[in-house]
Amino acid sequence: MPDTHLTAAFLPLLDSVLLVLAQEKGFAAEEGLDLHLVRETSWANIRDRAAIGHFDIAQMLAPMPLAASLGLTPIATPTIAPVVLGLGNNAITVSAHLWKAMADQGAPGDLAAGPAGAALARVIAASPRKLRFGVVHQTSSHNYELRYWLAASGIMPDRDIEIVVLPPPLLPDALGTGGIDGYCVGEPWNSIGVATRGAHIATVKASIWQSSPDKVIGMRTAWAEKHPDLVSSVIRAIYRAGIWCSDPTNHAEAARIMAAPTYLDASSEIVSRALTGRFDIGGGSIRLVPDHFVPHAGAANFPWKSHALWYYSQMVRWGQVVASPANAAIAAACFRPDLYRIALAPIGAATPVADYKTDGAHPAPRTIPSHDGALTMGPDLFFDGRVYDPDALDTYIASQRHAV
Repeated sequence: MPDTHLTAAFLPLLDSVLLVLAQEKGFAAEEGLDLHLVRETSWANIRDRAAIGHFDIAQMLAPMPLAASLGLTPIATPTIAPVVLGLGNNAITVSAHLWKAMADQGAPGDLAAGPAGAALARVIAASPRKLRFGVVHQTSSHNYELRYWLAASGIMPDRDIEIVVLPPPLLPDALGTGGIDGYCVGEPWNSIGVATRGAHIATVKASIWQSSPDKVIGMRTAWAEKHPDLVSSVIRAIYRAGIWCSDPTNHAEAARIMAAPTYLDASSEIVSRALTGRFDIGGGSIRLVPDHFVPHAGAANFPWKSHALWYYSQMVRWGQVVASPANAAIAAACFRPDLYRIALAPIGAATPVADYKTDGAHPAPRTIPSHDGALTMGPDLFFDGRVYDPDALDTYIASQRHAV
């Protein structure tokens, strides 16, 4: 019986690796799937083409299913995310000129979000012009992480700093030509900025919010309801790819696969930085970030409803959607841990018992209740010491609205 053909979109980013490996290493074929991978040029293209059915599934920004379901997109279409493509992978990179100014103001160059943000605040206070930072999409984790970091550092986004949207591959060139002063993006585009444009990585997602999601596999709700067996097959293929990718002995091969022109079209040395966590952050300064990208450990592929609600809280905070019980329910419904558990039950994979969890209260690994085995979660601190409790969502949102 021939494999089922699925069209799957991705952007040239390291965290498309599990989708790519599902096809390249045969995990999809083992599930009876033939993935036709389509490289897209922007998140807006993926958003719109997924909505009109050009793609069966797609690598998506974690908040993108929420935006589509909440009516924040041009072609609003109920969309779900039943599996996550790993944790981390983003960083905030600045121009050589801005980094020198930040270093002069006390930025230590160790990637710690707090000191880097404080130094940037001092630079902005003394700057004769408004600085401009780039993000990859309005409803992206990058936009919300950048804004969170800025606001917690005493910098009001939009008032004190301008934020513009560009596709990931254009950000290093925009920095190099002076069109922007910094950007928040996933790998390899931070490392490419360092290697080709003399940029400097100021801080990383793993320092802003530990063990946090960034990309998911998204699909139209109607398609998922029509093809439940295919959804389960996709989840299992991604899950197995995550296990394979988490093995350090496979990192060199994964880097070679992803470096190909079809995917990232970058050197395997650049690609391997996110996989190994060993970064040249600028000027030959090497830093180790072991949790920069987590493809499997710590329930990295599990779609926590509480994470969906954190992104919703940021949509409310920055005026993209009105806070209401109905909107919160729509947002939470976009992440589907129930489908994740159904898919993995036949292979005995450990899955969390709960759909929601508190973030920001756990400085060390801990074991959580799970089905079919033990699960150890990684630290989940926010750099500013705040705690996010989804059971107190309205209080959390209210506390952030005027944080600066």
